[in-house]
Parts: sequence; C-alpha cells; structure tokens
Amino acid sequence: MLEKLAELYPHLFGAVFLPLKRGIFQDLLAAHPEVFETESLKAALSTHTRSTRYLNSVASGQMRHDLQGQAVEAMAPEHIHHALVEVFRRRQSRTQEDLQPRLLDRMLEAWEASGLAPQDYAERVRTRDAKASELLEACMALARERTAKGEALLRAFTTSGKTVEAFADMYGLDPEHTAQTLERARTQAA
Repeated sequence: MLEKLAELYPHLFGAVFLPLKRGIFQDLLAAHPEVFETESLKAALSTHTRSTRYLNSVASGQMRHDLQGQAVEAMAPEHIHHALVEVFRRRQSRTQEDLQPRLLDRMLEAWEASGLAPQDYAERVRTRDAKASELLEACMALARERTAKGEALLRAFTTSGKTVEAFADMYGLDPEHTAQTLERARTQAA
C-alpha cells in the first residue's frame, strides 16, 4: 500500500515526505476508490505518519499539503511540538550523547514561530507524559527568560535614541542578532 501511495504521489510519499493535510484519507479514497481498500489505507497512513521521516517533516514546521502537493494549511503548534519530542526520544535512545540541549533549541524555535505567548503555547502543547512535560517546562523557562531579556533590550534601545547598529556597537552586540531580538520583542509586546 505504501509503495502504491509513493507511485501515485511521489511528491508526498516518495524520497522526501511532506506533511499531509487533514482529511487526506478521505481525499485518497475519493480519488482512487478502485485502488484503496479502507482498512489497508488506514493502516498504511498510520504507518507512514508514525515514521521518523514523516515526524521530521512535521517537526520542521512545514505547511500541510494536499494530493497535488500544494501547501494548504499551517501545521498546528502542538503537532510540531509533539513531533519534536517523539523524534528526540527516538534519537536519544540510539545514542549516549545528550540531545536535550538541541531539542530545547528546536522547541524554542517552534515556540517563537507559533507567535504565541509562553503561557498560551504551553497550554496548547501540554501532555500527560511526565518527561514531555518536564521538557516543556524547561523550554518555557528559557522562553520566559528570552522574553524578559528581549523586553529589557527593547526598553534600553528605545531610550537610547540610537540606530540598531549604533546601539549594538555600544554594547558589543551583533547588529543582526540585536535587530532580530528587538523585532521579536516588539512582536511579543503587541
């Protein structure tokens, strides 16, 4: 069944997986009633969407795609978050290296991309899993710290009357990173 999906839709199920739109099961049945049997298709899609390759595509924050390969809807923050945690678990079980710092960085990126306040993000992505909750709390502590630093930097910049470049130079900061931090702080303040 997976081979047939890859044959019919190589842009979705081929060498590179793309996140699938919600309702793709019904779309596939409607497009190919003579090819797909309901239970077999369900099993194939279940296997596909639980694969590490598919979870990586979800964790990357890509848009969901329809049968034509068109991006049709944004991935929900909670889906990105849960995919990040699951991929981390799978990778961590195969190595002695501590992958948690990289996971926290990726979780912070996902939080920032969501545009949600730390509290709102935490409420959306929270699960009953103790280890996942612990990781989320560590991420949200970093998010609150980053938000506070951004607010302080924005206040200092606003009162300085300087350009971003002059302000960054005055404090020995990277101008590009400073501009990004200021923009994020403005967005979060709005």
